[in-house]
Amino acid sequence: MKSMTGFGKHTLTNKDYQIEVEVKSVNHRFLDMQIRMSREYNGFEMALRQVVKEELSRGRVEIGVFVTNERRDTKQLAINWQLMDNLMAQLKEAETRYDSPVFNSESIINGLINHDDFFEIVENKDQDTQLESYLVSALTEALVKLNKSRLREGQQIQGVLQQYLSEFKQHVSQIQELAALAEEDYQGKLTAKVQELIGEAVDETRLLTEVALLIERGDINEELDRLIIHIQKLADLLRVEKSVGRELDFLIQEMNREVNTIGSKSAPIAIKEAVVQMKTILEKIREQVQNIE
Repeated sequence: MKSMTGFGKHTLTNKDYQIEVEVKSVNHRFLDMQIRMSREYNGFEMALRQVVKEELSRGRVEIGVFVTNERRDTKQLAINWQLMDNLMAQLKEAETRYDSPVFNSESIINGLINHDDFFEIVENKDQDTQLESYLVSALTEALVKLNKSRLREGQQIQGVLQQYLSEFKQHVSQIQELAALAEEDYQGKLTAKVQELIGEAVDETRLLTEVALLIERGDINEELDRLIIHIQKLADLLRVEKSVGRELDFLIQEMNREVNTIGSKSAPIAIKEAVVQMKTILEKIREQVQNIE
């Protein structure tokens, strides 16, 4: 079990770069990531996002990427040779047409140095390929540390949830005992009341049938049975290593529904008090579950 809250940091250093990656995450219904890095490296964002998707399934993830470039060959000159050849051909044709070097080729080319259509300074493509692999490597290591952090907190949450589950089971056992006593007591009181109202001359079979129907309306054994199944499922999920946050959240909703039904069906004050305690515990569990991946 992993929490969605954690932090990881890794620094990669070699002769060409120093890359520092920081990753922090908090709880979120889905996987939502924000990557902060210099605009010149925006072309690598999709590759970095893919790495995060492979490692994390939920959480709001903030990633900071800081690059110090030590290379000297990060830029290179790109010449539009097709356009340059066309220009030189035109200049030669002009010299032939006017039988005079009226155009100074050298001065014209000097004037075009800052013209992007002819000369452009571009990023070294070989550098881009290497840098992407370095960035991916640094981010992967930072995510490993993030996951270790999330796992540590997840284990702490697991301990808290197991304690809550133990308390919840005690209340279920208490209600099971109270329900058995309440049913027996309720049957006796109901029988006595009916006999008091209609006298001793009563069809005992009819009386027992009516009493059974009234008792059935307040029967909570089915809800208790389902709660016991849910409790076992919750205990099993707490031992699972994969992402279980959404499944736990749904299970808590189902358990809360059963507890509410028990409360509405039951008349004894002791059962209603136990129901209040169970609902309080479920709310505490739900709050913890919101931070589980």
